[in-house]
Amino acid sequence: MAKRPRVGDPAPDFVLDSTEGEIAFSRRLGIGAALLVFYPRDGAPACTRQLCDYRDNVEVFDDLGVQLLAINPQTIDSHRSFATEHRLPFPLLSDPGGKVCRQYGALDFAGTTRRCLVLVGRDGRVKWRRGGFRLLRRTARDVCKALAGLPL
Repeated sequence: MAKRPRVGDPAPDFVLDSTEGEIAFSRRLGIGAALLVFYPRDGAPACTRQLCDYRDNVEVFDDLGVQLLAINPQTIDSHRSFATEHRLPFPLLSDPGGKVCRQYGALDFAGTTRRCLVLVGRDGRVKWRRGGFRLLRRTARDVCKALAGLPL
């Protein structure tokens, strides 16, 4: 199993296709800090609740200067359909084969994407991470409370 980056470590760079076109992560950090939201599956009830909660509270993330990037190995077509159906205002990134999920420690022992949150600052270093919760999800308010005051 690949070593996941810990708080303070440089975040692995990547380029992935998304619902908003190709995203080069290191360039995207020029906009501001990014919360990588690894989630198991488009349309799964817990994933839908989590991402819709983030949608409904996106201004809280904006106020902190944190952009959201949601990632799993599903296809861009699946992501587009899911994002359109739920009016998600942030990009969903397709990670075929799960390479980025693996680099960030967001795969379980069976190779399935697990719910994991990783905050990466503008400097490209991991500032905060939470993972290991399968059915439970972190609400937008809980996440933003944890992120408030962190150096971004």
